[in-house]
Amino acid sequence: MTPRVGVLRLGCARNDVDADEIEARLVDGGMSVTGEGDDVDVLLVNTCGFVASAKKDSIDAILAAADTGARVVVTGCLAERYGRELADSLPEAAAVLSFDDYADIADRVRRVAAGEVLEAHVPSDRRRLLPLAPVDRAGSASAPGHAGLRRAVSGPVMAVKLASGCDRRCTFCAIPSFRGSFVSRRPEQVMGEVVDLAEEGVREIVLVSENSTSYGKDLGDICMLEGLLPALARVPGILRLRVNYLQPAEMRPGLVDVIASTPGVAPYFDLSFQHASARVLRRMRRFGGTGDFLALLEAIRARDPRAGIRTNVIVGFPGETDDDVDQLASFLEAARLDAVGVFAYSDEEGTEAAGMEGHLPEEEIARRTARISALVDELMLERAQERVGEEVELLVEQPGLARAAHQGPDDAATIIDPSYPVGEVVRAVVTGLDGIDLVAAPR
Repeated sequence: MTPRVGVLRLGCARNDVDADEIEARLVDGGMSVTGEGDDVDVLLVNTCGFVASAKKDSIDAILAAADTGARVVVTGCLAERYGRELADSLPEAAAVLSFDDYADIADRVRRVAAGEVLEAHVPSDRRRLLPLAPVDRAGSASAPGHAGLRRAVSGPVMAVKLASGCDRRCTFCAIPSFRGSFVSRRPEQVMGEVVDLAEEGVREIVLVSENSTSYGKDLGDICMLEGLLPALARVPGILRLRVNYLQPAEMRPGLVDVIASTPGVAPYFDLSFQHASARVLRRMRRFGGTGDFLALLEAIRARDPRAGIRTNVIVGFPGETDDDVDQLASFLEAARLDAVGVFAYSDEEGTEAAGMEGHLPEEEIARRTARISALVDELMLERAQERVGEEVELLVEQPGLARAAHQGPDDAATIIDPSYPVGEVVRAVVTGLDGIDLVAAPR
């Protein structure tokens, strides 16, 4: 019998694209892919392994999957990063698979469904592996839809990978060790996938990678994104493009111009500042500081005063002082950002930061994180209040829920009349707030 397979998705948009490809390969291999809560023979858990809390969530999800009675297959970053160690500690999993297994995932799952227990891989440091070709780490050398493989469309907004891996060596981050070196997809691959998704009714494309500002550098053109965005924006059916994961130190004036002023490209800047103290940023092996970051924000708003800007910050990094936290707070107050994610520092195995001097007690990290989180909540509410009265172009993502160009998938949303169908574009005026979500009425 054809095994029924459920796929449980965890982690970021890049991981979600991997899950899309896994599902497409399973279907292409003759599998029946159903919802994660349905009665299935195999439950595939696509894990996240970025920070301690995400790893715990992934482990909990694997154990919960085992309780369903289905055979459990583990994929994703946690599986890639820990491989055989994870398999040995979790006998509940019938298979722990590497990224290298994705190309033959249907065969692997079929063997698991038949009762076989697959031997897990021994993790390798992918920073030391040279890519053989400019391919996705998920294994496909061509865009889905151009090798008989199409991703299933789940709604009007879909993520598309620009690249995989990262060449930066931030001292707190383990991603390069298991995602590998930065490898751009060729422009024609990205274009082909966007065309396919547009033909399936997708209205917004979110371009993702570990560092989108590096797109094209390994193909010989560091400014390749500036040329690709206008071309993608002209694809029939696409309302707007959004670019995620921009590195502040690599932002070029030309790229700011293209994102802020190209019709069809959302004036939206997802900038991973991580901190504002230059001293802490150097210890993170990053660049810039409060003055540089405020100058970048000023340059963005000079081109589009209504541009959406979000960031993430890490609190409690080894050696961080009270003065450093004060600098971060002052920066956030001056920056007027639409969305801020606040993360408490935690050691990641194999990173330089884990061995640094100056580690703070957990209770002190928690105190500082709570302070910045409370400040961020106030500041995001203030920024939302500044949006009242603005005219916005909304894309309806769910009944009663839409997003404007300045709102990304992980940000606050806009509440509208639930009678508008999913996928419709509504021109509206922001009339009020519901928490930090906007409330809008048709113009």
